[in-house]
Order: sequence, then structure tokens, then C-alpha cells
Amino acid sequence: MKGVVFFLMALCFLTFAAPIHPARAQWSGVDETVVEKYAEEHGREARDPYINTDKGDLLLFVFLLGGAVGGFAGGYYWRVLMEQKGSAAREENEET
Repeated sequence: MKGVVFFLMALCFLTFAAPIHPARAQWSGVDETVVEKYAEEHGREARDPYINTDKGDLLLFVFLLGGAVGGFAGGYYWRVLMEQKGSAAREENEET
């Protein structure tokens, strides 16, 4: 019963407390607050990146390639990973 009451109180708090403190319209990121500040102190100007992933679906494609490579490597070494884990557990059980 206490758990249900706690859950309802938390739900009410999260529902009604959110509009009380509205977020700022724009949060400044690390690039703006730290990197640009030190770059300006040392006389360097901001420039566009060599490969701009903000345009189009290039960033999604990069994540797709990373997932495909990681999935292939995990699948290729699956048996090795699971046998080592299983053999280590069996050795522990045999020692005790």
C-alpha cells in the first residue's frame, strides 16, 4: 500500500512540477561555452568541420555503419565470447 501511495505522489509531483520551472529556450553546449571561449583567447576562429554531419542523413548512415560493424564483430566472435564466459563459470563451480 505504501508503494502505491508513493507512486501516486511521485506521479503527481512529476506531472504538476514540470510547468513550474520552464526550461531555457536554448541551452548552450560545450562547444559554445568552453571550446569557443578558449579558441578566441588563443586567436583561433571557429570553422566548419571537414565532414559536416548536420546536413542530411550522414550522421544516421555513420551510426548504421557502426552498428553493422559492431554486429558483425559480435556475431563473428559470439561463440568465443560465450565459451570463455561459460568456461570461466564452470571453472569457478568446479573449484568450490
